Amino acid sequence: MNMRKTTTTLTACGAAIVAVALLGGWGLSRATQAHLDDVKAQAESNTIFKTAAEPKLPDNPEVQRGAYLARVGDCVACHTAPGGKPFAGGLGMETPIGKVYSTNITPDKTTGIGSYSLEEFDNAVRHGVAKQGHTLYPAMPYTSYAYVKSDDVKAMYAYFMQGVQPVEQANKATDITWPLSMRWPLAVWRKMFAPAVTTDNTAIPEGDKIAVGRYLVEGLGHCSTCHTPRGVALQEKAGTDADGTAFLSGSVLEGWLARNLRGDKADGLGNWSEQDIVELLKTGRNAHGATFGSMGDVVSHSTEHMTQNDLQAMAAYLKTLTPLRPDAPALAYNDSAAKAMFDGSTKDVGALLFVDNCAACHRTSGKGYDGVFPALALNPSVNAQDPSSVIHLILQGAEMPSTTEAPTHFAMPGFADRLTNEEVAHIATFVRNSWGNQAPAVTADQVKKLRKQVQAAAAPERSK
Repeated sequence: MNMRKTTTTLTACGAAIVAVALLGGWGLSRATQAHLDDVKAQAESNTIFKTAAEPKLPDNPEVQRGAYLARVGDCVACHTAPGGKPFAGGLGMETPIGKVYSTNITPDKTTGIGSYSLEEFDNAVRHGVAKQGHTLYPAMPYTSYAYVKSDDVKAMYAYFMQGVQPVEQANKATDITWPLSMRWPLAVWRKMFAPAVTTDNTAIPEGDKIAVGRYLVEGLGHCSTCHTPRGVALQEKAGTDADGTAFLSGSVLEGWLARNLRGDKADGLGNWSEQDIVELLKTGRNAHGATFGSMGDVVSHSTEHMTQNDLQAMAAYLKTLTPLRPDAPALAYNDSAAKAMFDGSTKDVGALLFVDNCAACHRTSGKGYDGVFPALALNPSVNAQDPSSVIHLILQGAEMPSTTEAPTHFAMPGFADRLTNEEVAHIATFVRNSWGNQAPAVTADQVKKLRKQVQAAAAPERSK
């Protein structure tokens, strides 16, 4: 066997995995049995368990708990195509080697999972092995679901079999051509990098918030799928905090930075309280910033519907994560840039462009307007070492999710067709080094590369 060729094929498959493993949610722990009355109350109010297209749930606590698990796990996001029936699959996800389509997970016996036994369902969810025996693309984040307790999988199985409307819709084949379409490299990858499936089904003690939060974040929530950097074989560098500080330290996906969730004060959650985290997950915004990109979908489809106890548990656990860079200095607000813009003394090109394009919403103070236009001053995403999100936002804008507790739907327009690569770089550099922010400068080449990657509008031509 040509091992170099094998490694190349495996790496190419891994590239596809990273490109498609983007949509995700946050999970519910087995310990939430203690909160089942709260879950059932939400079920009866018909606010979180069903959409208009789904049937009313059976009066069965196991099915209702499974529905909550599926909701907070954001299963619907990947397994529903735009305009399609819930969970019927067909959502196309671009990868470097072709398009992959999500599968039908309704209980239709012909095209869905209606003929799956509990064991076969468990094999797919936690082991990454389909009923037919082939390895699933890790767009299905079984590397995280391996930590989910079997009782929770059983509850989800009950929901999908009894609480989801069957839809007869054939699954689509991938657009990946041979030989990259071969599945055996995925089986090798799975054996190399997937953790052992947990056999522990012991309920987490009631009141142990951190243990519950750890289970939520590391397991069904598969937070590390987006927020943990990848290794040379495109595996997550750490699946849990016990594996090292790479866990949840940030990673770039689809031109967005899935930000650092560790305790770093500049670009992590070091300056956030537990309530700040809960507020962001519940509403998509807080005093420090707002969600954008795929995380906005996670909030609107998933975390805003979670119980307060589960959100608080997640926040408590995230606050235990030590900083990736513990020696990095804390940031403090500095008003020199604001004063220079206010009195007109600034000669900085980035500052002048900021006044013309950004200050009306984000203010010359960089503090924005709470809950409406996010603050840029001391914003962790702004201070990240990687400027991808800042560049992406300037080029294409973004929308904050509209949630039950924050029903307003604010959006930032894109400036790709208005600003050249050099001008975007000037603004990004200014923002990342003003009001106390301290982050590396941005170059026009970085902007040019990301503009192409995200297929933003062409830069305008300036007369010389």
